[in-house]
This record gives sequence, structure tokens and C-alpha cells, in this order.
Amino acid sequence: MKNAFVFPGQGAQFSGMGKDYYENSAFAKKLFEQANELLGFRISDIMFHGSEDDLKQTRVTQPAVFLHSIIAYRSIDNAKPDMVAGHSLGEFSALVANGTLSFDDALKLVSIRANAMQKACEVNSSTMAAVLNLADDKVETICKEIQDETGEIVVAANYNCPGQLVISGSLKGIEIACERMKAAGAKRALVLPVGGAFHSPLMLPAKAELAAAIEATKFHNPTCAVYQNVVAKAVMDKDEIKQNLIDQLTGAVRWTQCVQAMIADGATTFTECGPGKVLQGLIGKIDKTVMTQGVN
Repeated sequence: MKNAFVFPGQGAQFSGMGKDYYENSAFAKKLFEQANELLGFRISDIMFHGSEDDLKQTRVTQPAVFLHSIIAYRSIDNAKPDMVAGHSLGEFSALVANGTLSFDDALKLVSIRANAMQKACEVNSSTMAAVLNLADDKVETICKEIQDETGEIVVAANYNCPGQLVISGSLKGIEIACERMKAAGAKRALVLPVGGAFHSPLMLPAKAELAAAIEATKFHNPTCAVYQNVVAKAVMDKDEIKQNLIDQLTGAVRWTQCVQAMIADGATTFTECGPGKVLQGLIGKIDKTVMTQGVN
């Protein structure tokens, strides 16, 4: 019986997030103020009082979700994960939880990643779409056919759970893909309200900037394995962790496969740390036999 700690990504944010922690916990207040100073703006004010649109900005969303997740994790007495994983952005939170990155260094990387991704979104008009109830291999085949026929970029980006796969690409590519997915039997193919094509080749402009920042950051030997999105298996080597973190920006988030690998390696309880309950819901759809709980 092993305890897995998991951390959410972009999309889990909400107005008022973290306010209770700030008002009722001295250590949380200290981390919020530390983050305000490191980021150069009062992210706490946006988290507590900002509108939905304010929080949707990638440069705000990513550090906000990261900060909330780490505070939630550190609020657990004697937390001892046997393994960790994070969904996309959540991988940075996971690497703080297993000691690979310090809080300060991870927050700086998250901020650089968020700003680089926002700039990449402005270079190319692009988006993402959720495809429901269509087999993964069918989605992958349709994406490849569209790329081969039209030259438009469209790829499988987030393997969230069986029957829920998010695709990513150019506006035209996603438009064509949604029609073809529905024609192929998908229950739904919905364009998502996101700023760009995350986890696709369209994030390449951001990759070099993030890679340089990661290479300049001190990574430590982890206390337990991290199951990284792009490889969906346990990783303990800090240099391999670095490379996988860089590759994640343009590579797919294999969340379904990560959870399956953690269960195969003995995980029986999954604790989601951070805003919302998205990962608990996905894990329940991946395997109903494991226990899920949340600290938010």
C-alpha cells in the first residue's frame, strides 16, 4: 500500500483561491508574501479578489495554481509521499513535494514558463478541444490524417482518462478535427476556452526559453519517484527529470498512463493537493478500485 500525491494544472483556478489559508495560517501568509516578492506583483490580490478573466491569464494562472498547491501540500502534517505526479503545470508542484526543486526555484521556473507560453500563444492563433468517448488510437489517427492532408498542426495533447482526450493545434486544424471526431463517433468535440495550443509543436517558441532557465536551475536528488507526463513512468534521475520537464512543453500529458503506472507500482491512495477536485475525478474514471482524497 503506497500513498501517491498528485497536483493539478491550469484550469483549476477560481476567484478567492487560497484566501482562507492566508487569513488563518502564518506559514501560508509567509509563502504568499514570498511569492509576491519573487514575481514582482501581488499575485495574492489577484487570487483573492481577481475576476475569472484576471485569473485566466496564463502568466497569473500558472503561478497561482502552483502556489495554492504547495500551500495545500505543506498544510498536511507529516506528509510522506511514496510517489508524486502532476498534471502539466502540476509537475512543478510535484517536484517541490519530492525535494527535486526548492519552492523559490520552482516558482521562478513556473513564472518563466507561463510568460513564455503566453508569448507563444500570441505568435500563433491556436487552441485546444476536448474529445469525448472516442478511442485514443482513433483520435491519434484522425489528427495524423489532418496534418498529412492539410499541413495544419493538430495533435493529441492530454490523455486525461479513458474516453477524454484533449487535442491541440492551429485554429483551422482544431476546427477540422472537431468535425471529423464527431463524424467518427465522438460523443462531443468541444473547443476549450484556452489561449493557445499547449503541449503541441506550436509551443516551440517557448521551449528554448524554458530550457535555458531549467538548465540554469539547481535540481536535487528526489526523495521519491516522480511519474512524469511525457514518459508515464517513475523517474528518479535529476538530469532525466530536467529533460522530461523541458520536453513536456511540446509533448503530450499522458495522465491516464501515469496513473496506471503508479497503480501498477503499488499506489492505493491518491491525495490531490491544490484547488479543485479535477484529478480525483479523472483518477476515479481511470481505476475505481483506488482511494482518492483532496486537500484544497
